[in-house]
Amino acid sequence: MNTKVVILAAGLGTRMRSKRAKVLHRAGGLSLVEHVVQAARAIATKSDIVVVTGHQADEVEALLQPTGVRFARQIEQKGTGHAVMCAREQLAPHAGLLMVLYGDTPLLSAATLKRLRDAQAESGAAATLITTTLENPTGYGRVILDPQGNVSAIVEHKAARPEQLSVRLINSGIYCFDAAKLWKYIGELQPFNPAQELYLTDMAEILNRHGERVQQLHISDSSELLGINTRVELADADRILNSRKARELMLSGVTIERPETVTIDTQVRVGMDSVIEPFVRLLGETVVGEDCRVGAGAILQSSVLAHNVTIRPYTYIADSRVDPGAQIGPFARLRQHAQVGPEAKVGNFVELKNTKLRAGAKSQHLAYLGDAEIGDRVNIGAGTITCNYDGQKKHVTKIGAGAFIGSNSTLVAPLEIGSESYIGAGSVVTEPVPSGALALGRSRQTIKPGWMEKRRKKSE
Repeated sequence: MNTKVVILAAGLGTRMRSKRAKVLHRAGGLSLVEHVVQAARAIATKSDIVVVTGHQADEVEALLQPTGVRFARQIEQKGTGHAVMCAREQLAPHAGLLMVLYGDTPLLSAATLKRLRDAQAESGAAATLITTTLENPTGYGRVILDPQGNVSAIVEHKAARPEQLSVRLINSGIYCFDAAKLWKYIGELQPFNPAQELYLTDMAEILNRHGERVQQLHISDSSELLGINTRVELADADRILNSRKARELMLSGVTIERPETVTIDTQVRVGMDSVIEPFVRLLGETVVGEDCRVGAGAILQSSVLAHNVTIRPYTYIADSRVDPGAQIGPFARLRQHAQVGPEAKVGNFVELKNTKLRAGAKSQHLAYLGDAEIGDRVNIGAGTITCNYDGQKKHVTKIGAGAFIGSNSTLVAPLEIGSESYIGAGSVVTEPVPSGALALGRSRQTIKPGWMEKRRKKSE
């Protein structure tokens, strides 16, 4: 049955103590609302998902625009029922199912949403509500069941009678409605509460009053329904998402040493037989191939490692690519679309910025290589730098295959160094170097015998 989804994401979230709208806060590498949109895509096409925005609507919509979902604005926040009404124009007429989700529930899984959809589609009920049981349900709305086990009412904690407060079955706020019946009766919502708002929870009683049935779908894992209201809960969600991802990877054939110490975002992919050492951070849309090793303390941000790559400890790689068999680190830095070719080596305290290091090339120690194209088998000596910035513009250094760059060389761009050429140690190179040539760009050494003795006598 065709299913449409409304995601309520209009609130500010005052308990977050933040200038940023709650749904924009991040856990597991994505904003809270992005997690919900991803889960919703398992049951609805992107054009059938409507996100209701309010606080910082422009920012929320800009973030989600690439996903292709649609938007409705809730200019004044007058409750969850009012938020759904704001999306009516985008959703009606619609005779299928309508699911209502919240933009601050990042742990909700696609599998649970499929269960909710199927339960509603097969039931003939007017609505299905996800419930769970809590040891301490303080603050949550209680779900009251009739003798047949259907939902007769949802009672907010503040309005509950003593016998209702003893009920541990709580309302998650996640519903799947028969869309036609929802739109038929939603106009009966009334603001009979201290906040003078329209609450979607009242739909259970309204539907019952019209002889319609509301059923529950009970979820045993209550953590999946966690709504984020504070920074503490945000940290809890991040920890759970991280643990889920580590478990998923280990079950797929990845070795993670001390998984409780690593951070792995939900979008990350890691190939079979790769090894992730302690305190590694794999962030964004990073992809790690098969048979790789990522050393302790390394950080990879939206980067790609091909198969059989070794990343040694405390290396930082962002928005870059490393090809098969290459070795990086320790204490190396790759950024801004750096590319390291097959079997190439980048050693300790070497930084590559927007630089291509071709197959078999190596820079083993203490170098800065920015805006450079470095050919196959090039050797970059310790202390070498490319002077790529003149104070106004960036310039490119090109080094041909097989060239040897001596230690402590300064390569002033724009510059082209030919293949199989040789740059003497300590040279400052400002002019093009032909292939096969030797370039020396340093002052001739001067020796003054007895100079130290004369200096001592002069100071006496």
